[in-house]
Amino acid sequence: MTLPDLWVISLAISIVATPLAMVVARRTGIMDHPGDLKSQTDAVPYLGGAAVFCGLVLSMALGKPLVIVPVVAALALGTLDDRFQLPALLRLVGEFVIGAGVAWVAPVHEHGLVGRGVVVLVTVLLINGVNLMDGQDGLAGGVCAIAAGGFAVVAASVHVDVLWVQQVAIGLVGALLGFLAFNRPAAQIYLGDGGSYLLGTVLAVMLAGMWSPHHVTGGGLAAVGLVLVPLAELGLAILRRLRGRRSPLAGDRGHPYDRLVQRGWSPRQSTLVYLVTALVVAVAVDVAVQFHQVFVMAITDGVLVVLLIVLAAWAGGLTPDPKSATEDDGSSGQDPSADDAETQRTT
Repeated sequence: MTLPDLWVISLAISIVATPLAMVVARRTGIMDHPGDLKSQTDAVPYLGGAAVFCGLVLSMALGKPLVIVPVVAALALGTLDDRFQLPALLRLVGEFVIGAGVAWVAPVHEHGLVGRGVVVLVTVLLINGVNLMDGQDGLAGGVCAIAAGGFAVVAASVHVDVLWVQQVAIGLVGALLGFLAFNRPAAQIYLGDGGSYLLGTVLAVMLAGMWSPHHVTGGGLAAVGLVLVPLAELGLAILRRLRGRRSPLAGDRGHPYDRLVQRGWSPRQSTLVYLVTALVVAVAVDVAVQFHQVFVMAITDGVLVVLLIVLAAWAGGLTPDPKSATEDDGSSGQDPSADDAETQRTT
């Protein structure tokens, strides 16, 4: 099966699966209900992650079937949280277990506990980073679709041993585009924790794949650039809350996309800033990898980190939120560090 065929099939499956997921979500009560911190007036179905998984599973099965294991675990944990609002500690333990699964199915250059530990930690960070971005319609899904497109180009540019990364990336692009047809403003369905956990895990799997034992370091460095946006979202949230002398686990409305809306930007314009930024990052990485020089890719990553910090400072994402925010109250089923994301859903 060619890559264009795989993309079309993933897109078609996702387009069919998303409305079905909406029906299942309504019948099972896996819904995001209106609340004091939510702008929506009607309950909106979760289970967007299940639809994305349906579109993605074929590419995973053809590329590297074992990666389905941690991805299914991530989808299950997040969906259970959407439905039953799991305790924060249980969610965190589950995320580390998922990270261990990623380290098992996608071993990296650095053997032993150090390499596996890094993969586990990065998986947990990406899960929460994507979760924090999932605060406006089309934002998290759009950013991850662009990142997946970048992974497809990087994987094609380096080594045949990571062809499976390219297949997974192509499948993810198709699956997310099919989902985004229903998640664009005003969204008919949300990713939910199930979707954000799944996307964070798939990004971690692809990143680990680019650091495989038989792969050159340069491609791995390039791939790091492709996950900088969700990592920056998480890092900025922690720094912002610490600067405000608040717990890193306390939710706030200080995300860059929130700040832009508070300045008078529309939610669509705020989301577009993220999408354009993600596109600039992906293009920069994909250009840098063509030089096949480690120092070029390292410098590119450094420049992109600085760019993201500057953009965040410009948007006000480093400024502590003066408004008090509720600790994880179970209103949205998010991790404590991300409980503000879904509650600020703006359509």
